[in-house]
Amino acid sequence: MPYTIIHHKKDCISCGACAAINPEFWEMDEQGLAHLKASQPVNSHFEREIGTEDERARNQDAADCCPVNIIKVEKKQ
Repeated sequence: MPYTIIHHKKDCISCGACAAINPEFWEMDEQGLAHLKASQPVNSHFEREIGTEDERARNQDAADCCPVNIIKVEKKQ
């Protein structure tokens, strides 16, 4: 089942939890903000498609630890 990770980077508070939990997908950029690797800008946020349940689970962990709830993992429509 394909999923989409949605990241509202402009609201990041630079805590680094997502990058610590899932460094395969997340890193801190040169401005100290979380960056979803291989993502594309879409309107006011960034998106990346993923396809496996393991990827969904690991990114849901990153979303769950985000103190400002700016990461969402949704079924692709």
